[in-house]
Amino acid sequence: MNGLVSLIDNPEDLKKLPVSELPKLAQEIRDLIISTVSRTGGHLASSLGTVELAIALHYCYATPGDKIIWDVGHQCYAHKILTGRRERFNTLRDFEGISGFPKREESPYDSFNTGHSSTSISAGLGMATARDIKGEDYKIVCVIGDGSMTGGMAFEGLNNAGGLKKDICVILNDNAMSISKNVGAIATYLNRIITGQFYNRIKAEAESFLCSIPQVGSSIFKIASKLDEAIKSLFVPGVMFEELGFKYVGPVDGHSLPSLIETLMAVKRFKKPILLHVITKKGKGYHPAEKNSSIFHSAAPFSIESGSFKNGEEREPITYTQVFSKAICQLAAQDDRICAITAAMPEGTGLDKFAEKYPGRFFDVGIAEQHAVTFAAGMATQGMRPVIAVYSTFLQRAYDQILHDVCMQNLPVCFAVDRAGIVGRDGPTHNGVFDLSYLRPMPNMIIMAPKDGPELKMMLENALKWEQPVAIRYPKAFTQYTKPDGHIDGLIQPGEGEIIRHGDDCLLLAIGSMVQAALNAAAILALEGIETCVINARFLKPLDMKLISRISKKVHRIITIEENALAGGFGSAVIEAIEKEDLSRRVHVTCMGIPDSFVPAGPRDKVLSIYNLDPEGVARVCQRMMLVKK
Repeated sequence: MNGLVSLIDNPEDLKKLPVSELPKLAQEIRDLIISTVSRTGGHLASSLGTVELAIALHYCYATPGDKIIWDVGHQCYAHKILTGRRERFNTLRDFEGISGFPKREESPYDSFNTGHSSTSISAGLGMATARDIKGEDYKIVCVIGDGSMTGGMAFEGLNNAGGLKKDICVILNDNAMSISKNVGAIATYLNRIITGQFYNRIKAEAESFLCSIPQVGSSIFKIASKLDEAIKSLFVPGVMFEELGFKYVGPVDGHSLPSLIETLMAVKRFKKPILLHVITKKGKGYHPAEKNSSIFHSAAPFSIESGSFKNGEEREPITYTQVFSKAICQLAAQDDRICAITAAMPEGTGLDKFAEKYPGRFFDVGIAEQHAVTFAAGMATQGMRPVIAVYSTFLQRAYDQILHDVCMQNLPVCFAVDRAGIVGRDGPTHNGVFDLSYLRPMPNMIIMAPKDGPELKMMLENALKWEQPVAIRYPKAFTQYTKPDGHIDGLIQPGEGEIIRHGDDCLLLAIGSMVQAALNAAAILALEGIETCVINARFLKPLDMKLISRISKKVHRIITIEENALAGGFGSAVIEAIEKEDLSRRVHVTCMGIPDSFVPAGPRDKVLSIYNLDPEGVARVCQRMMLVKK
């Protein structure tokens, strides 16, 4: 790419440009982001909204000595382009390419690995404290969106930072959006702040005037300051941040580079907690993303000209999420106790349709997974049937609430755990490969995983009838219909598995998304004369040990297959059960899943193949196992 952007290999190159040239650079960076994401997919709208902010930050601060922490990190594409990764930007979110999020291993300009929301202030405060203990001198800037400000951890960080009075700058990037439209009192509060932008100007002018009066000016100003504290809440909603110990500055136009640079240069002079409020537009500079910022938050490849998504892995034919969306709406029509809860992800989890049909039973609690779980628990104590639809990686944030507030009370809360397993290009922060392991030890919890869309609907219908906590985990993938031997289309008992294919040489014991891989592997093995039995376990907890024990009398080689971490997951549960049933002397078990490492970004199919969790990989493992003598 030619133009100004081709001249920028690091922030020092950026600083050689006059401020008058920076808007042109911003447009070129936007063009590069749009061009790249149209091919690779990615977080388009949020990154387009922070182009000027990224330029201004690197123009004003001495990075990487000064630290910039991008909360969540999906808005950092311009930051990556400006910090030496322009030439590799075409590999965005590809296997062994540029990460879609800040990654310390990737660049010294990425100060902290992010991917989940509301962490930047706590991380920045930790850095500031370490800096002061070591007697060092550098600046720390935390860029956090108004959506992330709905997360309780952000306020824990603000509270602590204000109390410690550390030199730290928090930039509130306010675009009235997280992934979906922001909800709740905090969002309303931030919207009010926009109307109070005259306050800081008036305060500064008054201070200057009073202090200029000979002899009495300083005394008058002290008295006026006390009065100011009493009345400023009438004019400035930003007083909340000041009460937490931060000096509030703003709002500032986040797309005006002169304003941003002037303000940041002034803010740098302070050595106390600062809250700089910046107003931006999500999707700025690309009309389809401005108009539909939720859809373009995490976009599939698309046509730049029309803004329409290209046919690809994320747009055809029907996903598990879409099956869940339709199923919960149908079930809610039959049972007015059913309520749906999301943590700022109505579109992503498919609950937007439920919200349209049953607004009185739909609750978006903001980016607050812990609250969502305990909120659901409270509803369940009063006879409601709450369903929490949440991504697997985000449910991790509510571990204690699931254990203490739901399972310990044995409450009928249903967890619809979306994006379980390999999510693909979003990488290690978003892969949902731990939920089977972290949910399994919890008493009273039933854990299921469907092999296809119809089974997901069946599981949801049954889960809402059981009087205890239930988790149903399903992948970011398309569903397939797998016809079993004697498919059960209605009631099912907890722990009831099914035989899908018969064979005496080896047993492929699969759960969830891996059932189809097992079936396809069985077809490959049959061509070599190896006849495999395939069982759809359906349940991780409880396990159908009667079925497994019966089959193991004839089949002595068992391979467990899961799209989850091997540590503490499905395979571990099977081995423990086999030991308990005293079957280990007659069977040999091999477990397939995710090893003890974080899964890299890349296309879902590619990543699955790396771990042998594709049909060919399963077949190879089975072939090797056939060499084991029993």
